[in-house]
Amino acid sequence: MASATLDLSFLDRPAPALDPTALDSTLMATSTVPRGLDLKFTLATGTGDAAAFSLATTGTAKLGTPEARGASTGAGPRVKMHHGTTTLAFKYQGGVVVSVDSRASAGAYIASQSVKKVIEINPYLLGTMAGGAADCQFWQRELGRRCRLHELRNKERISVAAASKLLTNMVYSYKGMGLSMGTMVTGWDKHGPGLFYVDSDGQRLSSDLFSVGSGSTFAYGVLDAEYKFDMTREEALALGQRAIMHATHRDAYSGGVCNLYHVGPDGWEKISSTDVSELWYQKLATPAPRLI
Repeated sequence: MASATLDLSFLDRPAPALDPTALDSTLMATSTVPRGLDLKFTLATGTGDAAAFSLATTGTAKLGTPEARGASTGAGPRVKMHHGTTTLAFKYQGGVVVSVDSRASAGAYIASQSVKKVIEINPYLLGTMAGGAADCQFWQRELGRRCRLHELRNKERISVAAASKLLTNMVYSYKGMGLSMGTMVTGWDKHGPGLFYVDSDGQRLSSDLFSVGSGSTFAYGVLDAEYKFDMTREEALALGQRAIMHATHRDAYSGGVCNLYHVGPDGWEKISSTDVSELWYQKLATPAPRLI
């Protein structure tokens, strides 16, 4: 039985001299770094026959460059995400109202009408989803884990501002790598109600009112016309629901049901889940048409 041995004689050979002028002319002629190395390994067998094989060449494109995105060939991004939604949240004298739709769309295709776009981070913190569903769900669940670790280490609940800053720092580390996320982090802490907007570029804003998504312009139209800080609880909840109803009526990428939440000193509570079509016909004071 012949035994295979590895031929290491090349280690005793002197390294070939490189001609810098030839290398420079090659680089100037191609204007690019060589795309890979053509390496060959030789295995000497007991019979004296040599079997050679080559390693596959690899490209030199780096993540984030036009070549990696396919721009050099005009192909564009390999995955072009189409998404739409309507989410909103605002502070008033009694706490925070959070109202969202439930439609998931992929371009002109309605993928789902029952997406839960409010993520319950802990009993005092809520997050909303806009953009890529997977990105929002993953990072806000990770935020919930880190908020729990903060409670265990410091023996107190994390503030809304600190929670939003944690999320900002996490997603900023992946800036330019394809995340798609526009979320609101809201809740109640020892300073009172808090509301922050955080997106996948690491932007973090604080305000009394936000709306995010493809239908946000329609929601802002209703909110700007009717929002007051000194509303009662009933008025605030009705405004949040009404803004989502109008946005879903005008925006084809929003729809489904309106999920309504309220955040107060004792934490958040879910108020209702109402079909936006029913809300629209209630507004018109006409019965909904029968579906055949």
